[in-house]
Formats: sequence, structure tokens, C-alpha cells
Amino acid sequence: MSVEIKSGSLSDFFASAKETAKEIDEGRRVTRKNIIWIEPSDLMNLLKPERTRLVRHLRGKERVVFSDLVAQMKRTAVSLDRDLKLLSKYHLVRVFKEKNPGHGVHKIIEPMFGDQKLEFKAEI
Repeated sequence: MSVEIKSGSLSDFFASAKETAKEIDEGRRVTRKNIIWIEPSDLMNLLKPERTRLVRHLRGKERVVFSDLVAQMKRTAVSLDRDLKLLSKYHLVRVFKEKNPGHGVHKIIEPMFGDQKLEFKAEI
């Protein structure tokens, strides 16, 4: 199974939801859809090389400590934070703080897509 990321507006989302509701009303079996609707401008931002490299790096990982990710990706914390904020906006990652016994707290990143393939679709 894969996660499908589609560019579109709120009306596109509701049109898709209406199709699913119609299937339910007609008694047809509804297949699970892993679709994330995304604003076209955000889709273009998500496809930037450093962000796609980040998604590839996170694929298949359960959780990553932010400071380790900064070192592994060889990027600044500010730029990585910006990328994670966009991924978090569309629930592709979960970012939270966790106690680090004896050392304060550290930021944890959990990819929500696991090792699933991400498909990007855009209509122009």
C-alpha cells in the first residue's frame, strides 16, 4: 500500500469524500485510501531536493532524535526544522519532545509513512 499525495483545493477533497459516501450508500465495498490533499504551493515546496532527501532518509525508521538527524543529514537545525514543519503540517511526520534522563529533553521525529511508498500527483 502507498500514501498518495494529491494537490488540490478543499473542494477537491470534498468531491473525493462525496464519491466515497456514494459508494457506501450504494452498498459497495469501500477500499481504503491513503490520500493526503495538499495545497499546490506546498506540493512544490515538498518536492524540493533537500526535502525529498529527508523523506528518503526517514523511510522505514520508527523514530529519530533531532540532533542525530541534523548530523546525519549534514544540515543546519533551522533548515531541518523548517522542512519538518511542512512535513508535520500534512501528518507525514510527528515531532515531539521527550525527556532525556539526566540530560534535559530532546526532540523526536516519528515518520508516519513507515516504509510505504509516497506517490505525488498534481493536475495542472
